[in-house]
Amino acid sequence: MQWADFLANEAATNSLSPEQTAAFVERLKTENSGKSEAKLANELNISAAALKKRMTEVYDKFAQSYPELANSESRGKLEKLRACLTRKYNGGQDIHPTIKEIHHNIPPAIPFEKFVGREAELENLHSSLQTSWQVAIVAVAGMGGVGKTELATQYAKQHLQNYQGGVCWLSAQSTDVGIQILRFFELKFNRITPDDWESADRLRYCWQNWQQGEVLLVFDNVTDYKKQVQPYLPPESPRFKVLLTTREKFDRTLPQLRLGVLKPLAAMKLLKSLVDRERLKSEPWVAREICKFLGYLPLALELVGRYLDTMPDLSLETLLKRLEKKRLEHEAIAKTNQLMHYEYGVAEAFGLSWEQLDENAQRLGCRLSLYALADIPLLVETIEDDDEQELWEKAIAQLRKLHLIQWQSKGIYRLHPLIRQFFQMKLDESSEADKLKTIFAALMLEVAKQIPPQPNREDILNLTPFISHIAEVAIHLSQYLSDEDLIWPFTSLGWFYEGQGLYQQAEPWLQLCEKFTKNRLGLEHPHVATSLNNLAGLYVSTGRYNEAEPLFGQALELRKRLLGEEHTDVAASLNNIAELYRLTGRYSKAEVLFKQALELNRRLLGEEHPDVATNLNNLALLYGFTQCYNKAEPLFKQALELSKRLLGEEHPNVATSLNNLAELYVSTGRYSEAEPLFEQALELSKRLLGEEHPDVATSLNNLAKLYRSTGLYSKAEMLYQQGLELSKRLLGEKHPAVATILNNLAELYHFTERYSEAETLFQQALAICEQTLGVGHPDTMRVRGNYARFLKEA
Repeated sequence: MQWADFLANEAATNSLSPEQTAAFVERLKTENSGKSEAKLANELNISAAALKKRMTEVYDKFAQSYPELANSESRGKLEKLRACLTRKYNGGQDIHPTIKEIHHNIPPAIPFEKFVGREAELENLHSSLQTSWQVAIVAVAGMGGVGKTELATQYAKQHLQNYQGGVCWLSAQSTDVGIQILRFFELKFNRITPDDWESADRLRYCWQNWQQGEVLLVFDNVTDYKKQVQPYLPPESPRFKVLLTTREKFDRTLPQLRLGVLKPLAAMKLLKSLVDRERLKSEPWVAREICKFLGYLPLALELVGRYLDTMPDLSLETLLKRLEKKRLEHEAIAKTNQLMHYEYGVAEAFGLSWEQLDENAQRLGCRLSLYALADIPLLVETIEDDDEQELWEKAIAQLRKLHLIQWQSKGIYRLHPLIRQFFQMKLDESSEADKLKTIFAALMLEVAKQIPPQPNREDILNLTPFISHIAEVAIHLSQYLSDEDLIWPFTSLGWFYEGQGLYQQAEPWLQLCEKFTKNRLGLEHPHVATSLNNLAGLYVSTGRYNEAEPLFGQALELRKRLLGEEHTDVAASLNNIAELYRLTGRYSKAEVLFKQALELNRRLLGEEHPDVATNLNNLALLYGFTQCYNKAEPLFKQALELSKRLLGEEHPNVATSLNNLAELYVSTGRYSEAEPLFEQALELSKRLLGEEHPDVATSLNNLAKLYRSTGLYSKAEMLYQQGLELSKRLLGEKHPAVATILNNLAELYHFTERYSEAETLFQQALAICEQTLGVGHPDTMRVRGNYARFLKEA
């Protein structure tokens, strides 16, 4: 049965009248999907209002069979009805089909009824997307404020049902586009891409595993096609539709929809949607002149319309005179580059709202411009002084009233990018610019100092809203930090990501820390040593020992030279180098340095200090590795008790000590003592660090080893596999921790006579160890020995 015949049958089944049937069939025909109501009404020789009335009656009748239509907005009902009927047409017999969730991250849009004058553009856009692989929306002569983003947003919302595979909105000016695609894929589809793959391979994995159905990708505000779009395009599959918004004029190889300003009648219609009609009717000529003065630019029209709505006694003639006066101030610049004419119109429109702000609200606007283009946390209730709190509340209320800031949720606001630029312009004109920048930098510095080296889940939740803004200070406002504080934003950002096992995101910040400190402070400064030490620590965490060792060495020598031998930073460097020696099998060297670090900290800090507990734990680990269990056990117990006493029961260091002591018990055959400690460590790590953390993978591996030793093979296998997948995801396929779990799982398979599976895993583990640790490393030799024994016995 053809689609048109199917529609006719459905019309009869639902008792539509002849007039309703004609409207229904024409509206639902595939070839008419992109047509506006006005155009269809004209083809049916009826008015647009008549067509709308008939379709409303149609929706009401079909709602008896499809209840979801009753709860839809009027302009969303068509696509829901189309989706329901399409499912039935394609073979679904359920007369109450449930439309699955369509994943999207479309930004907020103005109400449908206030989006005027773009019906033809929406129709052309939909048509282009159905016949072309991609389409670019460009503004005339690169002009901003013409509504490119709003058109894309409205299209995505109105046609959401057409894209069952989802709508992925990407900001070309924000975070790396590839990262945005990966985040959307992982968050929306609950899939993880391997961290150690190249970016192109991870993106290819996304496209290959994307949810079924047509997909719309929106690249918003593109300024460089080759850098911001081309590397991230999906495969040339007809189900992927790519929509660009841009100020640039691309060559003719890309299909383009050139978006101009509104037509005069559409501009008036937009103004009427914002301002009382009677008010416009009383001064119609002036209203048209205002539209003309603003260049029919949607952004300027909306701002001026909202401004008029807040000033009910202001005449349109007075407003026009003010606009003309403001324009004169910029006339010379506007005339030298006529293409920028309307951009200044936008600034002038912002200026009208700016003039209505009191000094306090203007100052707040300037302060807000210093934040990154992200959600801005303004927790006014935390201000202790009542008078100051009230001033902030009034300032926020003024900004909100004039639509200069957008309320997102309680205590969270957002600035439009153009408004942010306007506020920045005002800030630069202000005599208080340096003062406000210094205050903002200090504010973000205090937040940065709250980020611990190992943030727990609560820390991450509380601090995440500030991360983009700390980054803004680090990159753009570091000159407003003192020499002593320069290191903090970079170090804290590194800790924030490294503490979550997000090493790739942590590394750039620690590298920048080294660069900025050297450039500003010179090579001979303690902060340079700290930056080297932190970067080396990250390299150790990712198994890059050859890169870590020279940095640790430089940091130690620099600290000795600048701070003297008797300093806690020197003790920290000794401990770090000792740990590197332990990991690379140089146990005798490690023991010497561990003891030096322990004695130095005891001398400088006393016995009751967390650093002493760390030193005890690390020395005990070394003794455990070298099977000196009698030396290791008392040190582990001392470290555990000291950590609990100083840090409390709920701390990652406590989980680490529990794990280490339990491992010792396993090595000495005391399984019943080990199990509760492993379980405590696992639950504590999950609770403090979240499910996705390397320490959780370590705990899973350790508990699995215990189960294997006690004959609980199915439990052991399950935990090994969980730990393996988690380690691969967080650390990469080639990390020594991955090799450890592969070796342990291979031994389990060997013991349970699953020889083919065991051999593959032994080979993988050995290859990783030889590549990352070297052929002579104890861990490599241990894996090689296990593999050789397997080959002999299998």
